[in-house]
Parts: sequence; structure tokens; C-alpha cells
Amino acid sequence: MRSHVDRRTLLFALMCLIWGATWVAAKVGLASVPPVLFSGTRFLAAGGIILLWCRMRGESTAVAPAHRGRLALAMLLMVALTYPLLFWGTIHVSSGLAAVIDLSFLPVALLGFAVLAGEERFSRRKGLAIGLGALGLAVLFGPKASTPGTGSPLEAWGVGAIILSALVYAGGSVIARPLLRVYPPLVVAGVTLFWGGVVTTLAALAAEPGALAALPHRWPAMAWGAWLFLVAGGSLAAYTIYLVLVRDWGPSRAGAYCYVSPAIAVGLGVVLLGERIAVHEGVGMATMLAAAWLAVRPGREEADA
Repeated sequence: MRSHVDRRTLLFALMCLIWGATWVAAKVGLASVPPVLFSGTRFLAAGGIILLWCRMRGESTAVAPAHRGRLALAMLLMVALTYPLLFWGTIHVSSGLAAVIDLSFLPVALLGFAVLAGEERFSRRKGLAIGLGALGLAVLFGPKASTPGTGSPLEAWGVGAIILSALVYAGGSVIARPLLRVYPPLVVAGVTLFWGGVVTTLAALAAEPGALAALPHRWPAMAWGAWLFLVAGGSLAAYTIYLVLVRDWGPSRAGAYCYVSPAIAVGLGVVLLGERIAVHEGVGMATMLAAAWLAVRPGREEADA
């Protein structure tokens, strides 16, 4: 039992590292590719690769008719709706404020939906983890988020879109969990990513400004490199790990990556881009790591199971 718990903790650490690095990769790719098209093609490719891999292993990717509605809803929520909302909101809100809103609100939403759905029970430890995580994010990103905006009337709508994206993603995670008790995580990941990518890409080509003029064959090499990392690391590896942890740990505990990945992203900025860490940023990262430890650490009822 002990080795099994350790394995999941290592998977959690790997997921946090990958998703921390995707912030750097996304920044590089979005410099030259519209965001919805960039994310849609990424999910389409990753989902297609996963489904092909399952077929090559002789694993069925068929979904029972009784489960197709739930799976389609999870796909729409976790992929096709979340990312257009998040990216649109980020256009109208400073990046620091967007990070604080999304990454501090998502664990709260995950826990709330999980409790409402009867998937998890609330505890003081989980409440403390959420509070520490939100505090750490506020300390880390607060000074940047407090910079006066441009005064655009769309800023309030951008904030609302980011909050809504977190709610939508959390709802999709809770809806997907019962499916993970029936189907392998790879199958659920492949179906949701592929069809979510199809829907998102088609929406981008139909409505996103500049998408038709920025088809993949016109991307520069740096954008391709970032895209490949996001496909292989962010979508193939980290997303599948996330679904495994949602199945085994529950949505709110798996969502503790929201406290760790931003700290990793800041650290990679120091190493790769020569950025400096202020005292308040170091305190914020330490606080988030403490919150993640509390969230990942099994409670008494879990340890006795």
C-alpha cells in the first residue's frame, strides 16, 4: 500500500513540473499563433495519438451509449468551453491577475463541486490547504495583479470569463470521475481531448480573428517547438496523470497542482530567462508548496483505507 501511495505522489510531482513548464511554452507559441487555434490543434493531436495508442494495444475505445452523454458533457466542459473562456479573459486582464483568479479559484471550485456531488467530504485540513494556496498565490502574484489596468470596460468581463472557466473545468472534472471507474484513464483522456480539440479547432477557424491566416504550415519553428512540448508533455502526459489522480484521489486533491505549478513556472523563468525572485515571491512559493503538501497528504480516513 505504501509504494502505491508513493507512486501517485511521484506522478503528482511530475504533473506539476510539466504543467509549470507549459506556461513558458505557451508564451512562446502564442506570440505568433492565435490562442484558440493553438490550443485546439494541440488537443486534437494529443487525443488522436492517445486513441491510436489504445487501438495499437488492442484496447477498446468504444463508449457505451449510456455513458456517451456524460462523456460529451465532460469533454465540452473540460476542453471546448474552458480554454476559449480562459484565453478570451486573459486578453482583457493582466496576466498576473488572470493567474491569481484562475489558479486560486479552481481548487475551491473543485472542492465545492466534489462535495456537492458526494464525491468527497469537506475537512478542516482541506479548507486549510485551500486557504494557504490562495494566500500563497496572492503573495506571489499580488503586486503584479495590483498594477492599474487600462480602464477598458471589457476588463470586468474578462475577470468573469476567467472565473467561469474555472467553474466549468471543475464541473467537468467531477462529472468525469464516475467514467474513470468504468473506462481506463487513457481512453477517457483520448476521447475528451480529441473531440474537444475538434470542436475547439472548428470554432477557431469559424470565429477566431486571424485563425485562417495562421494555419499550422505557416508557424515559425519556435511555435512548433512549443506546440510539440504542449502536446507531448502538457496533454499526453500531464492530462492523463491528472485523470488518474482524479480517479484515485478525487478532484480537489488532484487539483492541488494549482498551488505548485505556478511556483515551478516562476523558478523556470529564473533559470531559463534570468528573472529575479523578490522576497515576497519566495514567501508565496513556499506557502503554495505547504498548501500542496496539506492537500496531497492523506487524511486519517484515507490512511486507514
